[in-house]
Amino acid sequence: MKTHLTRRSLTNFQKRLLTWFRAHQRDLPWRSSRDPYRIWVAEIMLQQTRIAAVMPYYDRFLKHFPTVESLAHAPQQEILKLWSGLGYYSRARNLHLAAKSIVANHNGKFPRTQQAALELPGIGAYTTAAVLSIAYDSPLAVLDGNVARVLARIHAIPGDLRAPRTWRALTATAGHLLARESPRDWNQALMELGEVICTPKSPHCLVCPLVQSCQSYAQGITHEIPAPRRRRAPVSITIAALILLDPQGRTLLVKDPGAHDDALFSRMWQFPAIQIARRPKSELQKYFAETFAMPKIALQELPSARHGVTFRNITLVPFLARFAKLPKIPRSRIIKLKALAKVPISSATRKLASVAIRSKL
Repeated sequence: MKTHLTRRSLTNFQKRLLTWFRAHQRDLPWRSSRDPYRIWVAEIMLQQTRIAAVMPYYDRFLKHFPTVESLAHAPQQEILKLWSGLGYYSRARNLHLAAKSIVANHNGKFPRTQQAALELPGIGAYTTAAVLSIAYDSPLAVLDGNVARVLARIHAIPGDLRAPRTWRALTATAGHLLARESPRDWNQALMELGEVICTPKSPHCLVCPLVQSCQSYAQGITHEIPAPRRRRAPVSITIAALILLDPQGRTLLVKDPGAHDDALFSRMWQFPAIQIARRPKSELQKYFAETFAMPKIALQELPSARHGVTFRNITLVPFLARFAKLPKIPRSRIIKLKALAKVPISSATRKLASVAIRSKL
């Protein structure tokens, strides 16, 4: 795909966007430094996550792990605990593995070459281009969802932007448009434009610095680009969870018993839980008796909670079981119910615990 811009108009195009960005860029914490470690952590956290959600995690994470060495040498459980609630926990695990590789193989410095960066766990083409261009001013063009939308509207490209052929064409276009004398600002400017001006719905075309170059605006088809992506049909799931409690307010957590969707609890500490069909109490009693070799126990149903993971609409149904002494179960730990924040847990487990605490147990 060739851009419709001439060499002269391309220079003006780049100047307009860079001037706009330098005057209007948001004050974000990862923009105050060229430290590749801080930029890399931000880019990983921002994957599929809103900036507003990332901000408190980013500051807290860097206070605990201010350098790549501190991250590499930290226990994974400590990293997951700080990541708890941010979701997509494979990002944290890969971040840890990549930090170990950087310390062991790159003298504690994020690699400067594209090939070396791509070899790190959890690092793809976009993250490589973002970190190397922002930290080192490497002339690499980024292409994420925001940038793809901007480029597609400028060039009036119809259809699904994630279609392999279209994505390859957008990648080539991004490389052609790159302001090679200012890749750091250019890439951030395109991403910023997509986030605050050229938004998915109701773009602010009249204040866009590139509107005079936008073919979609000229043709009146901005609202048609990009074409809506086909979404997977939602699936409704019910998860029954067992909250065991002793007189001291302690509960029992297990480590991924494998009886439910792995995406929900992310292989972290959780209450014993199963996906159920119709009768949550009887199915949970049967599972607990068979899996942990315990007789039928009395269960008190607590208020349910709603949870969402990608296309799944999940109903969490917690049950309380009181014990004078908590049972001994393989791969488990005992902790105060009100102290669950001290261990790595998923958002779903946090919701279940909140229900129990609100029930004044």
